[in-house]
Amino acid sequence: MTPSRNVKSIILCCFAIILICYSSTAQQFNSDSWLSKQKGTITIIPTFGQRSSMLMNTYSLFKGWEFTIAAYLYNNDNNPATNDGYSASLYAKYMFYENKAQTGGAAVKFGTGTFPGTIDEHYRVKDAFKTYWMNTPATIPLFNNRISWDLMPGASVTANYDDSSASTFSFTYSTRVAWYPWKPDLSLVGEVFGSTGKTGAIPEYKIGVRWEPSQYAVFAVTYGHEFSGSLGAGFEFGVMLFTPPFACLGGCGVKKQAVN
Repeated sequence: MTPSRNVKSIILCCFAIILICYSSTAQQFNSDSWLSKQKGTITIIPTFGQRSSMLMNTYSLFKGWEFTIAAYLYNNDNNPATNDGYSASLYAKYMFYENKAQTGGAAVKFGTGTFPGTIDEHYRVKDAFKTYWMNTPATIPLFNNRISWDLMPGASVTANYDDSSASTFSFTYSTRVAWYPWKPDLSLVGEVFGSTGKTGAIPEYKIGVRWEPSQYAVFAVTYGHEFSGSLGAGFEFGVMLFTPPFACLGGCGVKKQAVN
């Protein structure tokens, strides 16, 4: 890889990151929960890992809706000085059901571009934005909220697959379990995800620890690998940062008190 191409790649990645930060949730996990954040909340999610690094930004524009843009920078050879490619994803999420306790529910997500590990590594860069997908994250609370179980089945279609005029379909799957054995802000998390079809990827797992010290921040450290291959996400550290609900169209419903 020549230095000039590396410089161009760095510039493009920086441009993508700038767009993310000024445009508008799943951290380093592929699975998502049912929850859409309160209207007006902006979520910033940087993740640093061995296989890839990510910057994701989500904007809760309307009640129940989230709009997300994410950029992924790949590191296949464990050498950050080389360019191993990058991709992006754009998607929307609508929460259509939430239980009375607000501990579970269901949503639908749809968009273009794919999460690392859900498409074959040979196609994740050049075919990511040729792929359109939909999935339905649902969360089931168990054992008095000591366990939270996420399920996220879905499907995708990749147009002009492998530079041909044909389209190919895939089934995507993801499930995650969070166990809170000690206190409600610290959990052990395990996840399995993958896809089947021509663009499918080897199933992967992730395990780790997630800490939720406040309503404005979540931290996670994970390790991921393929079940029957030699690759995987490796070690990752991710952060989710939530703003108060201030970025609302037409106001956030908080009335200002008159100053006497």
